Amino acid sequence: MTRRPTVFITGATSGLGRALATEFAVRGWHVAVHGRDDAKLAGVAAELERDGATVTTSKADITEPAQVRRAAERLRAELTVLDVVVNNAAVGGGVDPTRREVNSQGTESRMAGNLLAPFVFNRALSGLLHRSDRGGRIVNVASIGQAPIDVDDLDFHRDYDGVTAYCRSKLALIMDTVDLSAALAPAGTTVNAVHPAHLMPTNMLRDSGFTPEATIDDGVLPVLRAVLDTELGGVTGRFLDRFTVARPHPQAEDPGVRHRLARWAADRVGDVEMFTPELTASR
Repeated sequence: MTRRPTVFITGATSGLGRALATEFAVRGWHVAVHGRDDAKLAGVAAELERDGATVTTSKADITEPAQVRRAAERLRAELTVLDVVVNNAAVGGGVDPTRREVNSQGTESRMAGNLLAPFVFNRALSGLLHRSDRGGRIVNVASIGQAPIDVDDLDFHRDYDGVTAYCRSKLALIMDTVDLSAALAPAGTTVNAVHPAHLMPTNMLRDSGFTPEATIDDGVLPVLRAVLDTELGGVTGRFLDRFTVARPHPQAEDPGVRHRLARWAADRVGDVEMFTPELTASR
């Protein structure tokens, strides 16, 4: 019997993540969906199964690396192979952007959710991706909104602003995309970041008080292309502004900044055994 391809999507109980999960369900994929609410996960799972998918659920607060690590470990126990990881879940600018929020370890919440969660999931699940006969792909949902990072203030204590923190964290995610792509290239797994659409009507956007300028459907197609297009099969370590390979903020091209960011992230996660040997050695 032909194996169903398998995708893992974070933040799949609403917005873009849920729409993507539906797209893969109707294609007959096995869909592993992540969320932080049991009832919502159960509801999405039931809908996806009606659409033709087989489903695995995964619960974690993306701002808590220990929870993300446990979720990844459960996925490694339940799945034998992964073809795609889509890191879609994110923490936005917040209802009150002047309020600096932190996780239980004291890490600023945007960096914890938007960088550290993909950092853990991608490394912990890379072994499953290497087993894919389709060529494993990681797609990090980034943003055209990017702000330079102060490597001496990665937890953003000075002059805090939630929207700027979000933009910094998305640039950090692109930086990690570049580094991880080099580490995983020998195994044939690609890693790219994509800006799907500008100001989609998501819960995150509503909480931040912005007016939507695009639809969820506008965001679905660029991510699907990053996952499915054979022309992108050999493309890795790149930032796509929707359908076009583009240059991110120039700071993403600074290896010194990327190195300091990677060391900070690894220290905050604190479990180097899940890292690829190349990244462990780079510390």
